[in-house]
Amino acid sequence: MPAYHSSYNDEPNVRQIAGVSILPLNSKIRGPAPLPVDPSRPDIVDEAIDLFRANSLFRNFEIKGGADRALIYLILFISDCLTRIAASPSWSQNEALKHLSSHAVDAFALPGDAHFPLSTLYSVPSSRADADTLRQYLTQARQEVVLRLLDKMYVDDVPSRWWLAFSKRKFMGKSLS
Repeated sequence: MPAYHSSYNDEPNVRQIAGVSILPLNSKIRGPAPLPVDPSRPDIVDEAIDLFRANSLFRNFEIKGGADRALIYLILFISDCLTRIAASPSWSQNEALKHLSSHAVDAFALPGDAHFPLSTLYSVPSSRADADTLRQYLTQARQEVVLRLLDKMYVDDVPSRWWLAFSKRKFMGKSLS
């Protein structure tokens, strides 16, 4: 059974930095992400959250485009968030939001940096301006992931055990931290 890929791989005229597609986000958070043409269509953050549990079971993932690279990064970030919540299961939704929002904007490695765990899958940004744009885009996407993930996984201010069960799974055997 093959892994699930992004539906945005076939989108024409999408800017790519370091092999990552800069895709539209349905977001109120400021950043370089373009506005979606069709706001009713799920964006890459929705895809990452929806495909997380199915894709986290795979150790191999064939990359079919820049949108898959964005999907991989977001799935690994979701896994990192679940690991942090599982370490402190007593967090309420507001406490988790506070901690994970802080984590989303913390400094993180980009492709080309020494500590980036996926350096074989991504190319190096061509310029400093591209690296800054990629950092801003990923920060915006990470913040959006935190907001949407917590809305999905918290029920009555308690984290869902069905989500936390995936905190031990490592997609492709990798982790961002």
